[in-house]
Amino acid sequence: MSKKPVLLVIAHGSRDPRHAATVHALVRRVRALRPDVRVETGFLDFNVPSVQGVLESLAAQGVRDVVALPLLLTRAFHAKADIPAVLRDAPPQLRIRQAEVLGPSPLLMAALERRLYEAGLTPADKSSTGVVLASAGSTDPEAIAVIAEIAREWRLTGWCAVRPAFASASLPRTEDAVRQLRELGCERVAVAPYVLAPGFLPDRIARGAAGADVLADVLGAAPEVARVLLERYEAARVPVLAAVGA
Repeated sequence: MSKKPVLLVIAHGSRDPRHAATVHALVRRVRALRPDVRVETGFLDFNVPSVQGVLESLAAQGVRDVVALPLLLTRAFHAKADIPAVLRDAPPQLRIRQAEVLGPSPLLMAALERRLYEAGLTPADKSSTGVVLASAGSTDPEAIAVIAEIAREWRLTGWCAVRPAFASASLPRTEDAVRQLRELGCERVAVAPYVLAPGFLPDRIARGAAGADVLADVLGAAPEVARVLLERYEAARVPVLAAVGA
């Protein structure tokens, strides 16, 4: 039986050291869940190792099959353009399949909710609490539509209301959504950052949450996020192995 493809987690990278630290913590959790899978990390920018560097190293070690997993919540520019461009420049002996981005997923919604409870809410607070689903933002209409749909679905689970907000590129901003929920009459307002790691835009979300009652932590190395990574890996690796007759 062929060895399992290497899982290459592709993160954006950031000048903020909290970003890489969070990515590495998440990857450690993935490794703990699946010690039978080799998991590597590469960054598109700012941090090392670079994606290209990891791919060249894997090829030099004789690795042949790789699942490249974008550490992204929506299919925006990085997933559609940047990452495919980097993978096209990979050593030719590598067989690479790009996995789907992490979102949307019921596991991510569960992680969002757990972060809110960790920040002080309880399930009994749901019907009287309005939630701002605060994402980084994008110029990609598909990505924006996905965030809006997640907000609609989450509202159906019992919250007073759920409003999407964006830290960049799109409107409304977090502070505007907080105000809307106040005006709607929700007894309390909570902000749930739909972002994976700390950094510039999550800090902007936090500033916009100044008028809220509760600010949850970023998703980070939540166990649900690690499980989504492995779901995406499994979905992508089967075609890889089928293609090589494994």
